Amino acid sequence: MERPFRKISRVRNLLGAIKWYLSDDCLLAAKRVMYTVEYRRFYLHDLESIVVWPSRTWMWRLIVPTAVFVVLGVAFSQWVNFMTGAIIGGIGLAWAVLELALGPTAKSRIRTTGASVDLPLVQRTRRARKVLTKIDAAVRATRAEVAQTAVAVKSPEPLKPSAQTAAEGPAAVPIADATPTNGS
Repeated sequence: MERPFRKISRVRNLLGAIKWYLSDDCLLAAKRVMYTVEYRRFYLHDLESIVVWPSRTWMWRLIVPTAVFVVLGVAFSQWVNFMTGAIIGGIGLAWAVLELALGPTAKSRIRTTGASVDLPLVQRTRRARKVLTKIDAAVRATRAEVAQTAVAVKSPEPLKPSAQTAAEGPAAVPIADATPTNGS
């Protein structure tokens, strides 16, 4: 009996989300954009590599909103009052601390025997090790099953011609009458 898919990761963005599921024989990506869902199936025995690396632009997620909130905080403290500016500046600093605590965003590439696909596997790189460990365990289990079945299945011994057939030589095969008929 086949076990159901279990969710191992979810990556969200402004347009939709990608949910990753793992089963005994495949890794499934369900990419949702608006009202449509696109499925990509990666069989575990075909996986060559999964690479996750930090995105180059993750610092922009840290710097730009923090700078905007701090500048707005300074402006509000001079134009409105100090307390409003301090609250908006505090939001900017809290944003920076949160981004630093969560770590860099991630990009990933899944490589199989037939294709190489760039799909985000995890949102942040710090979670990548946990997800990749689950996938690695599933791949090792699948490949161990394949190795066990290959050892368990013995190749049949090749047929050896009997001594009687070898002594007689090639047997004459009767050929049917090759005259065409009309079907009558």
